[in-house]
Amino acid sequence: MKKPGPYVLLLILTVISCAGEIHPTRRLQRRARIDPDYDGVVIPPNIAPLNFRLLEHGGPFQVRFSSENGSPIVVRDSRGRIEIPLPAWRRLLGDNRGHELAIEISVRSRDGEWAAYPAIHNRIAAEEIDGYLVYRLIKPLYSFWDEMEIWQRDLSSFDVSPLFRNRVTGHNCVNCHAFLNNSPGSMSLHMRGGPGTAMLLLTGGRVTRIDTRTAFNAAPAAYPAWHPDGGRIAFSVNKVRQFFHMKGENRDVFDKASDLILYEIAPNRVTTSPAISRPDRMETYPAWSADGRYLYFCSAPALESLGEGAEVYRRILYDLERIRFNSEDGSWGAPEPVLTAAETGLSIAHPRISPDNRLLLFCMSSYGNFTIYRPDSDLYLMDLEDGRVSRPEINSPLSDSYHSWSSNSRWVVFSSKRGDGLCARPYFCYVDENGTCHKPFLLPQRDPELYSRQLKTFNVPELITSAVKIRARRLARTASDRENELKAVLDPAVTARDEQQEERGAWRPLR
Repeated sequence: MKKPGPYVLLLILTVISCAGEIHPTRRLQRRARIDPDYDGVVIPPNIAPLNFRLLEHGGPFQVRFSSENGSPIVVRDSRGRIEIPLPAWRRLLGDNRGHELAIEISVRSRDGEWAAYPAIHNRIAAEEIDGYLVYRLIKPLYSFWDEMEIWQRDLSSFDVSPLFRNRVTGHNCVNCHAFLNNSPGSMSLHMRGGPGTAMLLLTGGRVTRIDTRTAFNAAPAAYPAWHPDGGRIAFSVNKVRQFFHMKGENRDVFDKASDLILYEIAPNRVTTSPAISRPDRMETYPAWSADGRYLYFCSAPALESLGEGAEVYRRILYDLERIRFNSEDGSWGAPEPVLTAAETGLSIAHPRISPDNRLLLFCMSSYGNFTIYRPDSDLYLMDLEDGRVSRPEINSPLSDSYHSWSSNSRWVVFSSKRGDGLCARPYFCYVDENGTCHKPFLLPQRDPELYSRQLKTFNVPELITSAVKIRARRLARTASDRENELKAVLDPAVTARDEQQEERGAWRPLR
């Protein structure tokens, strides 16, 4: 008696299908291995084709995509590179919002028979995702870099276009791109080195170069959060240190000091409150509630209060706080705890609130706030109605970090190193009406092998409703235009740090 072959016969199939399809005669026991993993996910009805490669021996292969309405799509390839025609894909998804998407994979074995793997079942959501993703593309380097680029990607296709390339500004650092309410018309972008430290501000079709440093903040603004009214942007100002470990994830970063400031766009003015710039605390990562009434942020004890030792950085644990803000008169309340490190035993970072003001998504790791370098960083979800915190089933054993919401609060994009432990990639997950996060899926690419060939990190993914219209050339021109730079002024009511005192010492009224 012959030994069983690599395929396990379960039953004979009788298939009646449209012309051109191959009819498998055997069914296999296990599902086909595909990369990326597009199995059991919820996808937007306006997402680009889920191109993938088959990690199976043999071939040729046939893949059939079908749903309740319309004609199926059949793709065949001898190497297992499955690239789906865009027009047919758009029709199939558009006709089947809210329905299941079946992916049936078949392979021809050595004896010439066609065998079918068990079908993969996904669901097409009724709700669309915002049309574009903006991200920074950077090599996974250490102390130095050469190329940094800000790109925007049409999520319904594979079209990409650059917003900023640092090769035109002396290979400087470009970072911290942010948008007002997922809108491409209001954007901020920062740069360090090259033509100098500055913020590029896009509002009303105009780009302005701004120096946000004042007598209060010697450091430039970072980690922006636009107030929903569009007239203000909250920032942190940080004194950062990078260092290295001997083994494991060898890069690490911590803040020696940090405070929060508010940049008011119309008067070109920096202001703050003693409540968010305390000398005994380090405040960072501002995030507004959707109604603009509260500013959420992360806060840790001042570094010098944590004692001494080579590994004092491991004792830096951030709480999540919030403070009331009155947008009519610019007044502040008092900070109040939302979730503390004492309660969780972990350090909290990157709070982001859904546009419907219902859910707060944030990161937690064993220490610090630079989660992209923390392999133990996971995403957590807080229900703002009852304060319940959960760890959704979207995390991996490696770093799951920076995230943003879609404008309809139904989609989240986040950065994860789950692929190779080195490069962060953008993953999307559907958040249903019950606040449940579904299995995440990787950003589709035209070439299904791109991620295995392109050793670059997709950093700071931000969802926007449509494309940024400003040309990359105009942004670069403004970035290099020091002559017309605006220098932010400091609110006279704000106190400035006394240069004669210690770095985290006393404060005095500005004269």
